[in-house]
Amino acid sequence: MADTPTPHREFLGKGWRFPLQVNTRGGLAMARYEQRVEEAIVLILATAKGERVMQPDWGCGIHDLVFATNDSRTVGLVAHEVRRALVDHEARIDVLDVQVDNPAESPNLLLIRVNYRVRATNAIGNLVYPYHIHESR
Repeated sequence: MADTPTPHREFLGKGWRFPLQVNTRGGLAMARYEQRVEEAIVLILATAKGERVMQPDWGCGIHDLVFATNDSRTVGLVAHEVRRALVDHEARIDVLDVQVDNPAESPNLLLIRVNYRVRATNAIGNLVYPYHIHESR
């Protein structure tokens, strides 16, 4: 997609890349538009509820499941928490689908697949967020 600013794309924002990076000229690398939205989604999923002191409800509840048993119930709860966090905290997107896969070769890994649509541009995006659980014994 071209990087031309339109009123719809300007709404998506511009800012420092996350995680912080340095560009080739020695300044801070910038993210804009759809890339900024994707970085915001990752930030929401990576932040545990209660981690931000002034916003205790901001973040995703999957971090409460880090010691849960890796079964279909946990997979369903992870999908529910991801969908709820994105609906509550990222107004620039519509969550189309959340799938959680449990690869057989990695019993403590859940791959969270998020399909979404950027409201301002109707651009479809998807990302895979790896989440590690440590089953309690």
